[in-house]
Amino acid sequence: MSSTKRIAMIAVALVVCSTAPPSAAATAAAPPAPARGPAPASSGPSAARSFLDFYDALLLALYPPLQDALWTASIDVTPEHDGARVAAGKLYVAFSGNREVIARARRLLAQRDRLEPLQVRQLEKILLAAAEAPGTIPHVVARRIEAESRQSSIMDSFQFCLERDGAACAKPTTTVEIDTVLKNSRDLDDRLKFWQASKESGPALKAGIVGLRDLRNAVAREMGHSSFFALQVADYGMTVPEMMTMLDAFVTDMEPLYKELHCWTRATLAQRYGQPVPKAIPAPWIGNRWAQNWPGIVEGVNLDPLFKDRTGEWIARQAEAFYVSMGFAKLQPSFWSESDLYPVPSGEKRDKNTHASAWDIDLQGRGRSLMNLVPDAESFATAHHELGHVYYYVSYDRPAVPVVLREGANRAFHEAIGELIGMASKQVPYLRQVGLLPEGQQIDQTGWLLNEALEESAAPFIAFSAGTMSHWERDLYEANLPADQFNARWWQYVERYQGVAPPAPRGEEFCDACTKTHINDDPAQYYDYAIATILKYQLHDHICRSILKQDPHACNYYGSKEVGAFLRSILEQGQTRDWRTLIKEKTGSELSTRPMVAYFQPLVEYLKKENAGRERGWR
Repeated sequence: MSSTKRIAMIAVALVVCSTAPPSAAATAAAPPAPARGPAPASSGPSAARSFLDFYDALLLALYPPLQDALWTASIDVTPEHDGARVAAGKLYVAFSGNREVIARARRLLAQRDRLEPLQVRQLEKILLAAAEAPGTIPHVVARRIEAESRQSSIMDSFQFCLERDGAACAKPTTTVEIDTVLKNSRDLDDRLKFWQASKESGPALKAGIVGLRDLRNAVAREMGHSSFFALQVADYGMTVPEMMTMLDAFVTDMEPLYKELHCWTRATLAQRYGQPVPKAIPAPWIGNRWAQNWPGIVEGVNLDPLFKDRTGEWIARQAEAFYVSMGFAKLQPSFWSESDLYPVPSGEKRDKNTHASAWDIDLQGRGRSLMNLVPDAESFATAHHELGHVYYYVSYDRPAVPVVLREGANRAFHEAIGELIGMASKQVPYLRQVGLLPEGQQIDQTGWLLNEALEESAAPFIAFSAGTMSHWERDLYEANLPADQFNARWWQYVERYQGVAPPAPRGEEFCDACTKTHINDDPAQYYDYAIATILKYQLHDHICRSILKQDPHACNYYGSKEVGAFLRSILEQGQTRDWRTLIKEKTGSELSTRPMVAYFQPLVEYLKKENAGRERGWR
C-alpha cells in the first residue's frame, strides 16, 4: 500500500477526535470509522492519561507514512513525489491541529494543578504542534502546506547559472561547484561570478517567502502567538524579547574573539588577492555563500589528503564505530538499507536534496540519513554529526518517554549533540587512533585552533546565526518586514553583525536572504544553531575536564564508556525535562558562553600580537 493510501486510511480515525458530525460527502467517501476515542467530559489525571494514550496511538500510526512521503520527496524530487508530500502533510496536520484535540488539551490544561507534571508537558507540546496547523482555520493551513511544498520544490530543483543566452542558461552550475570555487579559487573575477550565481535563486523564492510569512503568521496568531517567530521561540519556554536578549549576549560575549578574527582575516585576504585592506570584508572574498563560516583561509590545515585512500562507505562505518566504542549499540540493518548516504551515481536521473539530514521514521527507533559522503574531511565530520541525530532518536524512542516528547530536550540539543561529535571527530588523538593521522606527522596547534574558529561554526557562525539570521527573521515575522525592504535589512544586519559587505549595491530585485535554505523550509528557528554551538562547547568542556581529565583542545572520546554513559543520560530523556534544568544538572552550570570563550582564549592572545598596529572593527 502506498504511503498516501496508508495515511488516507489512518485519517479516517480523526473523526473520533471531533464532536461535530462529518459532512455527507465525507460520510459517503469514508470507510467505517473505528471505535470512538475517550469521552471528553471526564477530567483529572486519568482523563489526561486516556486522552494522551489515544493521541499517542494515532501519532504512532500516522507518523511513518508521513515521513516516508517526505523522505521520498527529498531523495527524488519530482512533481509526483511533491504531490504525495502535500497530501501527506495535509492529512497529518488534520490530526495534529484537529479542533477537538485543541479543545481537549486546553480543557485539561485548565486543571493543570490536578495533573501530573509530565502530563502537563505533553499537553503543552500538543498545543504547540497544533499551532503549526490549527484546524480552526483549515483553508489557511491547506494553503500553507501547498505553498511550503512549492517553495521546497523550487529550491531543491533550482538551476544555478553562470552565463545566460537571453532567458536560457548557457553555462549551468551547481551548489557543489559554487562552494568549491568560493573555498579554493584565488581569482577574484571567478569568485565574483560564482558568488553572484549563488544568489540567483533569491528572486525565484522571494514571492513564496512573502506568501509563506503571511500564512505562517496566520496559523500562529490563531493560537494566541504574536507571530510565527514567537511560536517557534515558545518551544523553549521563552518570549521573543527573552530570546533576542540571550542571542545578543552571545554576540557580545564572542565579540573580543570576533574582532580579532575579522581584523586578521581581512588583512590576510587583502594580501592574498592583492587588494587594499577594507573595513568590511567583501562577501565574494569569503569561502561560504553567506559568510556564516570562513573556510580555506588558514594554510596547512587541510585534512582532505588524510582520506585519499578511504571511501564514503568507510567514513559512514567509522562514524558508527565511534558511537559503538562508547557503548552505544550498532545501528539497525534498516538504517543501512533505507538511508541515502552517497552522491547520486553518474547517469542516474534523479534530483536529490543536497542538505545532509537525519530522520526518525517511526518514533520507535527506525532512523535514516540523507548525505552525500565522499572521502574528505567534511564528509567525515558530517557522518559523525548526522549519526549523532540518529543515536539521539534511538536513545529516546523508548516506552519510558511519551511519544509526543520523543524529541531533543530542546531543538538546539539535537544540533548540539551532532556538532559535539562532529567536533570530537576532528580531535588529533582520535585521528591518530583510527589511523588517519600518522604518528610522526606534527600539527600546528595554533593554526588548527585558528581554522576551527573560522571554519567550524564558531565565532563567524555566532555572528551570522545569533546576529544576522535571527534578527532578520524576527523582523520578517514579528514586525511584518515589508517585501520592499527585505534585501536592505538583510545587508544592514550582515554589515552590523558580520562586518561583511556586498561587492556592489544589492537592490530589492534580489532577495539574498531567500537563498538560505532555512529561511524557506526550516523557518524562524535558526537561533537553534547558535544555542547549539554554545551548548556544544559547554558539553565538550565538561566531558574533557570533568570526565576524561584531558585538554579540551586534544580530547579523545573514542572508547570511553563513561563518556557514552554521560551522553546517554542526556539523550534518553528526550523532552521529558526542562532543558535549562538538564543543562545545569549535567554540566553544573546554566547555558553559558564561558567554556567557548575559554576554549578560544589562547587564540585571542595570539591574534592580538598578529594584529598589532591594525585597526579593529568595521563600522
